Amino acid sequence: MSNIGSYEERLPGFDWAIAKETLGWQDGELLNIGHMATDRICAQGKAEKTALIWEGFGDAKKTYTFDDMRVITNGYARFLQEVGVQPGDRVCIFMDKSPSLYQSFLGTLKMGAVAQPLFSAFGDDSLEVRLASAGTRAIVTTQKHVKKVRKIQERLPELKHVIVVEGNPAKLREGELFFDVEAAPRVENFESYKTDENSPSVLHYTSGTTGQPKGAQHAHGSVWGQALTSSWVLDLQDDDVYWCTADPGWVTGTSYGIIGPWVLGVTQCVLDVGFTSARWYKFLQDNKVTIWYSAPTAIRSLMRDGTDLVKQYDLKHLRNLCSVGEPLNAEAVVWSEEAFGRPFLDTFWQTETGAMMITNYPGMKVKPGSMGKPFPGIEAAVLDLKTHVPHTEPGKVGLIAFRPGWPAMFRTYRGQEDVYRSKFFGADENEKPEELRKNTNLWYVSGDRASIDADGYYWFVGRDDDVINTGGHLVGPFEIESALIEHEAIAEAAVVGKPDKVNMEVVKAFVTLNPGFDFDDMMELSVMNFIRKSLSPLAMPQEIEVMEKLPKTRSGKILRRYLKALEWGEDVGDLSTLEDD
Repeated sequence: MSNIGSYEERLPGFDWAIAKETLGWQDGELLNIGHMATDRICAQGKAEKTALIWEGFGDAKKTYTFDDMRVITNGYARFLQEVGVQPGDRVCIFMDKSPSLYQSFLGTLKMGAVAQPLFSAFGDDSLEVRLASAGTRAIVTTQKHVKKVRKIQERLPELKHVIVVEGNPAKLREGELFFDVEAAPRVENFESYKTDENSPSVLHYTSGTTGQPKGAQHAHGSVWGQALTSSWVLDLQDDDVYWCTADPGWVTGTSYGIIGPWVLGVTQCVLDVGFTSARWYKFLQDNKVTIWYSAPTAIRSLMRDGTDLVKQYDLKHLRNLCSVGEPLNAEAVVWSEEAFGRPFLDTFWQTETGAMMITNYPGMKVKPGSMGKPFPGIEAAVLDLKTHVPHTEPGKVGLIAFRPGWPAMFRTYRGQEDVYRSKFFGADENEKPEELRKNTNLWYVSGDRASIDADGYYWFVGRDDDVINTGGHLVGPFEIESALIEHEAIAEAAVVGKPDKVNMEVVKAFVTLNPGFDFDDMMELSVMNFIRKSLSPLAMPQEIEVMEKLPKTRSGKILRRYLKALEWGEDVGDLSTLEDD
């Protein structure tokens, strides 16, 4: 039987205290996610239980028990203390999905600092923007990625410690620190920092349509939402082997690739190699994975290789499949039932929400293509696009919104309280973030549109802004446009999402050229590589279209909306503000 049992029976009288009951939590215990995911699990008699199974390139494989994780995270926590990192300092974790990433993340939380995981494919420009915004004090990285840090370090006065945890210490530069936790003296005991529900824990950056990326600050109290959704939606049970394919540089990879499973004491595995369908199926088979949390982009890639390949592997252990990051199309749900004997359950949530908000559940009827229903304890609605009042008319499109107050809700955007306030309809201009989080008369607006059917199922429609969802990752057009015009050939740029069968959307750039430049294949490759290196592969345009001039309003603002409508074959809407030819 699933952990949630009957969804409908869970709704009446729901209280988030159920999360504490699920964890067997006693008043007075230490509320620190790093401690809860290691020491607390060991104290429950699971010290020798496998916590992490890791596989990398060249058939590399490592296995760690919860006691190994406890001692290793103690080592990271102690080392950060010794070099001068203080509670509340931001510690960036910038590396591939090696065991060090997961261990340093928990070690950072143990000693009271704020973990700031960043996607290792970010270029130096993307890295610099996020480190500067966070006022990052230390960065934990590897020899492979430290060269990006070196390019920008002199422009980051608050970055005091560059810590390299994998590689050759002989190749470090002056001022850089090398730390090999497994070679260092064993730290058997470490007193984790006493945090509370509002103590800052994880800082994730998310893209916007204007301005630079925003730092969504989460707190240790998020654990209640992450633990209960892991239990009820993922259906994690004590004997499961769980695989979350997300990188911890993104919120899914921390909320459900670190925190949720490990505070429940569940074994999880990590694959750190490039994607092929055969490699993924082999990983599922060899590790007898029972619970699998992945993304629609990956599922659609698996679909392209067909069901015959699936049949070559023994995947009978799979018990529950879930999907996250972007809408899961109905065809993928139907295909997964054919391929694996069970559907992928779509889950909807965001960096800002910290945990699942609207989802499908084990045992509940699945409507292929639907997001499902709100998690118990979450008050969700679809707001009228003009009045911002909730409506229940089946099929009518509106803005997805939530009443504030759920445990995993982000606490603020770092240094941008005004932007945080703008996410709440009806907010007073003087309300502080802590007041907004408690004001249940307001609506937190997600930025996404949906409709609700007669049975209460939500159906995703699209973004309400210009943010591009490519492969489940949100990419802000402003950051790409800013980088594009730094290229010597480009005068102006506008970036939109273009439909794509696998990735949902890919980046398309419209540009005008500076005098003296001609746009040919070599120029296009130069521009693409420029963006890939300075920002990330996710931000790299898959298509570049040269225009004589970009569509603008009379005030000079580029109309992305017009360009996007043309790409999607939609009505361009009111063009009364478009400048005259």
